[in-house]
Amino acid sequence: MRPIVFAALAAAVAVGPAMAQQQTGQPAGNFRLMDANGKPVTLSDFKGRTVVLEWNNPGCPYVKKHYDSGNMQSAQAAAKRQGAVWLTINSGAPGKQGYMTGPEARAFVAQAKAQPTAYLLDPEGRVGKGYAAKTTPHMYVIDGRGVLRYQGGIDDKPTADQADVKGARNHVLAALSEMRAGKPVSVAETRPYGCSVKYAG
Repeated sequence: MRPIVFAALAAAVAVGPAMAQQQTGQPAGNFRLMDANGKPVTLSDFKGRTVVLEWNNPGCPYVKKHYDSGNMQSAQAAAKRQGAVWLTINSGAPGKQGYMTGPEARAFVAQAKAQPTAYLLDPEGRVGKGYAAKTTPHMYVIDGRGVLRYQGGIDDKPTADQADVKGARNHVLAALSEMRAGKPVSVAETRPYGCSVKYAG
């Protein structure tokens, strides 16, 4: 069995505003954040399991497209049925549009009937910048060995129109399906689309 490897995220964070992008096919940066309940969650907690990262801002029209249509919740449920972990991350800074406290995040999850494994708060933007997360949503898929297998948009319809959900290729679910079948991810990187992540500064 090949060892499970997670790269330290500190080096990626240290580069500053340039945001050193995580490299597809390489170990993903490990991180530790508090969830909406104040519990620490570390990526390496999920060794041996596939992990999906979803950058989130509930006020973004592109995020609303996927939540109001039920598309994001359906993807979360499908991923979890396959045994994957789904971590939703909010890197909005205090005072910026999309920023949420723990209680606000819990209310959003309940109201939206969202199904993440955990909703994580990154108000300083360190994890977002470490992953070069640019938009909401911005999606990443990490395999059970800690290797980044997909990064980019959730699908191939880069609009805020709910009507475009139908018929779109969901890149995340396609990657999960291919990984589960033991196949290489056929579309490993796409251009993310959505609202810019509202980092501090």
